Amino acid sequence: MNGAPKNTPAHARTQVLRDQRTDIERVQDDLSSLLASAGYDDAARFAIRLAMEEALVNAFRHGNRGEAGREVTLEWRISAELAEFIVQDQGEGFDPGAVPDPTLDENLEIPSGRGIMLMRAYMHEVEYLPPGNRIRLRYMRAGRASA
Repeated sequence: MNGAPKNTPAHARTQVLRDQRTDIERVQDDLSSLLASAGYDDAARFAIRLAMEEALVNAFRHGNRGEAGREVTLEWRISAELAEFIVQDQGEGFDPGAVPDPTLDENLEIPSGRGIMLMRAYMHEVEYLPPGNRIRLRYMRAGRASA
């Protein structure tokens, strides 16, 4: 992750999640508190929470294929200007370009792709890192981040 802007305290941590339901709920609560203390408003916290839930659930369900014993690693850095997250599963990775566009008429009944669409809608940057089992999500506060 890139360094925090100068003179801005940042909360940074790496956490291993082992239980999809319990760990996701706990980390979401922790992140919401950290975001609030860094000055993120309700709308920003909602956007980040939704995107993070999609990323974490996808990592457990699709990346780790729901296999017991597999872990998801979450790394984050939160400052007043930027919230950045990296989610990594223990799967082989995938090509996000191969996921059908859920907004096309022929794909409206297909459930896949909606999580990716939501993450892209709510976060400023969504980047899949090789080999496709890591995703970086960035949320920049309006008027605070320089891109």
